[in-house]
Amino acid sequence: MVLAAQPLGDHLPLWSAAPFVGLLVAVSVLELTAQRWWSGLANKAIVVGIAAALAGAYLVAGFGSAGGSALLHSLTDYTSFLVLLTALFVVAGGIEVKGSLSGTPLANTAMLGIGAVLANLIGTTGAAMVLIRPYLRANARRTHKAHLVVFFILIVANAGGLLTPLGDPPLYLGFLKGVPFGWTLNLWLPWLFVNGVVLFVFNLVDQFVVNREEGLKRTEGLLDELLVHERLRVLGLRNLVFLVGAVAVILARGSGVGTAGQPWSFGIQEVLLGAIAAGSYVLTPRGIHERNHFSFRPMAAVAVVFFGIFVTMTSPLLLLNARSDELGLSAPWQYFWASGSLSAMLDNAPTYLSFTAVAAGEAGLSTHDPLYLAALLGVDGGAVLLAAISCGAVFMGCLTYIGNGPNLMVKEMAEHRGIRMPNFFAYAAVAALVMVPIFVATTFIFFAPGAGR
Repeated sequence: MVLAAQPLGDHLPLWSAAPFVGLLVAVSVLELTAQRWWSGLANKAIVVGIAAALAGAYLVAGFGSAGGSALLHSLTDYTSFLVLLTALFVVAGGIEVKGSLSGTPLANTAMLGIGAVLANLIGTTGAAMVLIRPYLRANARRTHKAHLVVFFILIVANAGGLLTPLGDPPLYLGFLKGVPFGWTLNLWLPWLFVNGVVLFVFNLVDQFVVNREEGLKRTEGLLDELLVHERLRVLGLRNLVFLVGAVAVILARGSGVGTAGQPWSFGIQEVLLGAIAAGSYVLTPRGIHERNHFSFRPMAAVAVVFFGIFVTMTSPLLLLNARSDELGLSAPWQYFWASGSLSAMLDNAPTYLSFTAVAAGEAGLSTHDPLYLAALLGVDGGAVLLAAISCGAVFMGCLTYIGNGPNLMVKEMAEHRGIRMPNFFAYAAVAALVMVPIFVATTFIFFAPGAGR
């Protein structure tokens, strides 16, 4: 049995991370090799349930109350994480954008830029679901469309959501661990650089594709056709009130409103966000949900998979925190690439927690403190390390279809519209070709030794 004065991570064997690694490998492999079977919610639950049961049973049976306390801590984080995602998902599902912009390269670039901003208000998932339909309608006359969706994933579903805890799941988890709500706004320079360069590259690529299509059709009328657009209308505007309410709850929780600046007890924020989601769903006309093809199935799939991830990652996080010195990570650029590389192949939310646990361990901080990231920000150099981890996790989730939740959702919606999307490895190759040079530049500008910050 573990002594109360000793960190639990010091007593965990390396193999205790096996359920976590096994689950993530299973998710990746099954998505590639048995997609039809894996698409079944019950099948997901079987795989996740086995991994979670093994991890949870080992902690409780092997370490008693200490293991149970660590497991309970992960489950409360999971609940808060899921309630926020669900609230934003429901609110976004009640907003319908009818009509479209024109499908010219300039208009497409503008729409992606709008998506990069919107991702910080309703999350990358919400922004992607709201904008993908009018974006595809605007380009219905185009022959080659796959690149349009690829860049949509790169920007709207990933790199755009860096500036607020609402933007991307890793940042919200950081907020739950003590990062002030407004701290991520300090990352506006990396956000502006990465998104600005990707938008510039997209505009060049899209202009090239349009010119090529005109040449193949031996006509110069394609741009004139693309300028034709439907009048934009936004329905479900009452959901903007619910969106403001969700943001207000998050801000109030972070500021300790009503509790003299202290963190809210678990359950208060969750109940309020649940009420906002319920109000949005009930008051949104069914016609909007039907035209948006709104369904809770995608959210249910996220809930099942992330339940397993949060339970099984309890031991690895404790291990990383206790053995941080064995990884050899110290410089911000190392954290940027380590967190980003793992985010590309796994999911960026647990990756973020893993490397913040390492950084905290290096600073002599324990993840047993529920607000350990607030303490990390107070350590000399801690803010730079957290910035590197945040940027790596958010930016590099775009490098594969499984790096961030919205990636596969956008891909499936595009294929439903008849767009032939690149397979897993082809997409990864294209994304790396576009993004890796930008990430290298980001490293030298913001995170290399001597870089201005």
